[in-house]
Amino acid sequence: MSDAPAAAGFPYRLIATDLDGTLLRSDESVSARTRDALAAATAAGAAHIVVTGRAVPWTRHILDDLGYQGLAVCGQGAQVYHAGEHRLLTSVTLDRQLAGVALAKIEAEVGPLFLAASRDGLDGEVIVGPGYAVAGHLPAIPFTDAADLWAAPLNKLYIQHPTLTDDELAETADRVAGGFVAVTMAGEGIVELLPLGLSKATGLSLAARRLGLRSTDTIAFGDMPNDVPMFAWASYGVAMANAHESLRALADEVTTSNEEDGIAAVLERLLA
Repeated sequence: MSDAPAAAGFPYRLIATDLDGTLLRSDESVSARTRDALAAATAAGAAHIVVTGRAVPWTRHILDDLGYQGLAVCGQGAQVYHAGEHRLLTSVTLDRQLAGVALAKIEAEVGPLFLAASRDGLDGEVIVGPGYAVAGHLPAIPFTDAADLWAAPLNKLYIQHPTLTDDELAETADRVAGGFVAVTMAGEGIVELLPLGLSKATGLSLAARRLGLRSTDTIAFGDMPNDVPMFAWASYGVAMANAHESLRALADEVTTSNEEDGIAAVLERLLA
């Protein structure tokens, strides 16, 4: 790891940004102001790492549009992806037997779930079962045979419930199945079952180590409970104004919303 000081004029050597609800506006664009602020921070010597719950196939087009050439942490920490080289550097998969046990325990508690799954790999599809509502317009493949859920290596399962709120479902899933899988909530309608012990922090620490950087070098931006481990790992955590209350409660700072260039507002102040 490097012991070099922070870049002159900017107090952090690593900027970690979530995508949805943080770096991206609701139309999945990144504003010119935010692009300029990130460019200025990287010109001052800081590295930028995107850290997202999306797996690589749902992330790659955004990174390409940004002209992003660095490392990205995808799939809630499961994948470290080199955007410039379009290749996976690390990939962690979900133990499908443990996931099956976890699902059975959750359904025994709350009744049938709507299910989807993210398959591993650079081109891994998201497969969606009956009743599951995919957020936005992201590509997904429907399935009806339950065996299809387990037919290929997975990096995560998505679960939804017809009546429970996301917070209620995540809390229940963690309580009854937390010994078998990690549980996180990444957005509206997005409760996920992950490999045990996996989080954005584990993936970010791997990516940072490759750059010779540490948690003490890092400022992190996020908006949802899946960003909590990343905030705990980083030196300074900035929640967006639109963030979930659990993240706002432990953030070092709350900035303006993703629609109002909240990342840029902080970076511009730190660069001034």
